[in-house]
Amino acid sequence: MRDTFPLLAKTDFPALRRGHLETLQANLGYRCNQSCFHCHVAASPKRTEEMSWETMETLLAFAAHHSIKKLDLTGGAPELNPNFRRLVVAARQMGMRVIDRCNLTILSEPGQETLADFLAENEVEIVASLPCYLEENVNGQRGDGVFKASLTGLRRLNALGYGQPEKSRILNLVYNPLGSSLPPDQVKLEQAYKEQLATRYGIVFNQLFALTNMPIQRFGSQLVSRNEFHGYMSLLKGAFRAENLAGVMCRTLLSVGWQGEVFDCDFNQMLNLPLGGEPGRPVFLAELLDQDLAGRPIRIADHCYGCTAGQGSSCGGVLEHEAAAEPVEAH
Repeated sequence: MRDTFPLLAKTDFPALRRGHLETLQANLGYRCNQSCFHCHVAASPKRTEEMSWETMETLLAFAAHHSIKKLDLTGGAPELNPNFRRLVVAARQMGMRVIDRCNLTILSEPGQETLADFLAENEVEIVASLPCYLEENVNGQRGDGVFKASLTGLRRLNALGYGQPEKSRILNLVYNPLGSSLPPDQVKLEQAYKEQLATRYGIVFNQLFALTNMPIQRFGSQLVSRNEFHGYMSLLKGAFRAENLAGVMCRTLLSVGWQGEVFDCDFNQMLNLPLGGEPGRPVFLAELLDQDLAGRPIRIADHCYGCTAGQGSSCGGVLEHEAAAEPVEAH
């Protein structure tokens, strides 16, 4: 896999500084039951990296010291970490809002038969990736059988009260474009998703998050191999909107790697750009327990244009809603 950082390091992206810290986003490991084309983590069933309980204890201590109320768990498939449930229970006992970035098919994996019930019992919010409401498009991006397994997972979650408008269990979906294009208007795409999933499969959910694919890791490598990297970067830069700078996630989020290293965002983590340090020199969460990070400069490179192009993009979807010029289709 080709490293795209040398193509991203030199940048004219505007300088940014951190604001008040609101969210800890922890990558619990790179092992996953899927190997998706767009995955900026390059996760797969063959990966073995996973966060230890000792590092998770540091996460909880940091959250308590800084009064952080939101813990966002990612991977790979974060649920495959053997201490996933222990961490969730501990965070919920502290009164934290816990988000699980779930790929849906994990709910059908051997050994995970009780996972959906566990998530419901602990009122864990689910952000589930579903790149399209059409079977052939999902399977084309993620592999044969993934769409049906995803529907099975969604139906299980719906049966537990997730995504129901009168219930408190939150189920949000994530859309990524299949190729080197920007996502369409999130509001109109959400309407299409809700209509199609309800009509075709009887499935409901709360919100749709439309995310821009980042030119790093597996997706970035594919862009280079196809001679599409520079064209995609031109697309991102051409769609830059300065008004999105105020809402980028790196201002209020801290990304923690599986070994406890700290980064301004998940994408910087994948590029090995540690918070306040030099590439290749890690900064660990344990070093920052008593430090106020507000006002510190944010590490930037050309991939940052992916968060400010068009409507903008963050872990919580677009930063600004706008009307789409064309009818919305999920390609």
